[in-house]
Amino acid sequence: DVPSWLKSLRLHKYAALFSQMTYEEMMTLTEHHLESQNVTKGARHKIALSIQKLRERQSVLRALEKDILEGGNLWTALQELQQIIVTPIKAFRPPPAAPPPNDTSDGTPPGATDAFAPHPATDAEAPAAPVPDGDIPGQFTRVMGK
Repeated sequence: DVPSWLKSLRLHKYAALFSQMTYEEMMTLTEHHLESQNVTKGARHKIALSIQKLRERQSVLRALEKDILEGGNLWTALQELQQIIVTPIKAFRPPPAAPPPNDTSDGTPPGATDAFAPHPATDAEAPAAPVPDGDIPGQFTRVMGK
């Protein structure tokens, strides 16, 4: 929600300018481009800094996750999450995965399992796979889960 984000920055008068851009264009804005759109100097600087913060969200979320796991202050983490949730966040679309092979090397049909195979302990938490770069919603959700 770009208009709400701009309003929180007290830059809502530039909402029309942003409504003509894609998310990717917004994320690559520079002060030079904003100057060509007749944005005032102070607003240009504030927008450029704010967009830089948007680019840093994933690393901020990773640091929050680490801090929480190490027993950090939850109140501080929640305040940071609150600031992130009011920023424009694009839905993440992972690249298409390769389809699984139709057969396995040992001749068992796909999806078949060995009923006697050992299963991982149910109360042991498996290490989570890293969240792909650009997946702000996934990283946000992961931090909330911690």
